[in-house]
Amino acid sequence: MSTLPPGAEDPTVVATAPDEHRGSFLVAAGILLSRLAGLLREVAASAYLGVGVGADAFRAALRIPNLLQNLLGEGVLSASFIPVYARLLDQDRREAGRVAGAVAGLLCAAAGVLVVLGMVLARPLTLIFTPGFEGERLDLAEDLLRIMFPGIGFLVLSAWCLGILNSHRHFFLSYVAPVLWSFAQIAIVVAAAVLGASEAGIATALAWGVVVGGLLQFVVQVPAVRRLTRGLRLSVDRSSPEVQEVIRRFTPVVVGRGVIQLLTYLELVLASLLAVGAVSALAYAQVIYLLPISLFGMAVAAAELPELARLGRAGRARIRARLATGMARVSFYVAPTVAVYVLAGDVVVRALLQRGEFDAGDTRLVWLTLAAFSLGLLATTRSRLLQNGLYALDRTRLVARIAVARGIVAVVVGGLLMFPLDRFGLEGSAIVRDGGLGFGPLPDGVADIPRLGVMGLAIGSAVASWFEYAVLRGALQWRVGPLPRRSDAERWTLLAALAAGVLAMGIRANVESLPSIVAAALVGAPALAVYLLITTTMQVPEATTLVGRARRLVGR
Repeated sequence: MSTLPPGAEDPTVVATAPDEHRGSFLVAAGILLSRLAGLLREVAASAYLGVGVGADAFRAALRIPNLLQNLLGEGVLSASFIPVYARLLDQDRREAGRVAGAVAGLLCAAAGVLVVLGMVLARPLTLIFTPGFEGERLDLAEDLLRIMFPGIGFLVLSAWCLGILNSHRHFFLSYVAPVLWSFAQIAIVVAAAVLGASEAGIATALAWGVVVGGLLQFVVQVPAVRRLTRGLRLSVDRSSPEVQEVIRRFTPVVVGRGVIQLLTYLELVLASLLAVGAVSALAYAQVIYLLPISLFGMAVAAAELPELARLGRAGRARIRARLATGMARVSFYVAPTVAVYVLAGDVVVRALLQRGEFDAGDTRLVWLTLAAFSLGLLATTRSRLLQNGLYALDRTRLVARIAVARGIVAVVVGGLLMFPLDRFGLEGSAIVRDGGLGFGPLPDGVADIPRLGVMGLAIGSAVASWFEYAVLRGALQWRVGPLPRRSDAERWTLLAALAAGVLAMGIRANVESLPSIVAAALVGAPALAVYLLITTTMQVPEATTLVGRARRLVGR
């Protein structure tokens, strides 16, 4: 019989909801499909645009309206709306529906105003965020920005659908819906290329694909949302205490995100001051870098947020247990990815992007940028989960302040490194230097080769990721008690990942002459086999679970 007082929690209990792994799996499956579609989109874009004027203009123009999506979209709604709505579902479903309708109405109003402003102010926004652009790059970026803004508005509304579906534990649809966003861009850009469009025409086609894809991504989720929220009515009523709580949570996160996004776009400003190709190389590397963050960091964090929110402040020991389990799971999947990206990432980049206008020099530049980003990958993915722990404790302001500090660290470190590194370039497989280590843009007359300045920005991001992780971990331990230190299983995970990466590097040196897809398979398959062999032999829990599931599937 329990001797605990009424209402107390047993600190020895480890909360494992029946759908814990299932929720993570569904999120990961949806994200995997959407990211694979995204990679196909990047393959199409890189094949027709390469790393040049059209690619730089499109990447810059897409990142500017993404500010709207990041300010009002998934991350902010996850922090403010899901915790309130998920708790209401267990208490009063009718009130939950009223809150959902009010949030949707307010979101529509805010997104509509910002979309109109973005289209009207396209020219000054382009000048502010890409001061290094001029002539054709500047004019094209302005035109693309004006086209794309409405599409980003639809993506904001899609994020509201995600909040509803996740709170009802319907994880798959909202994360697979972005497949339509990517496929719309692929279809339109291929059609434009077949019709003989110019480089600027292809970039314009991609911009229209963003709009069509954003609409499709939103519309496909609406029927499921309507079934789950019968009687939902849009409103802008802010009188409900629950709506006020959402707004109270929303405001500090938006302010924090706003500062973060300004710092992120300062990174874009800095990249625009580097050699031509830096903006697009940064974007290509980020697409590949974000894949494990989305698959593993977001998958675990998204599935955990509704459950952590239901526990709230009263469930601190259970929150601690869920966070420890989640971080071990994230590390198991991310550690080998880091090793391969750093030690053999050129094989990955070549298989995904090297074709058409995207040549071997571009591959090496994107790989080195990816490797620099990847040094912070473990910290970034684990931080996603730690942020949700603080959201569950209603510490949204603290998360925002830590994220702002992270952005400042990234910009300061990246800004100090980028110009000196831009003096280094790639000639074939060799790295060469032009002149001294200057702290300003490249002078006229230097060789027109791929430049490494963009690596400075990536290194700044990695340093900032570890800074954020350390501060988040400390903040959580202050509130829920000490999180477990690295276990034997995690140590074996890291050692196995290193062994897999070294093996991948050794094989990579002997398959450079083979077709890119064949080379990637010959590098990836043995590395994965060695990783699973070591972790399974040493009984790492995630490895034994994964291998057990695979055996059951084969047995069927």
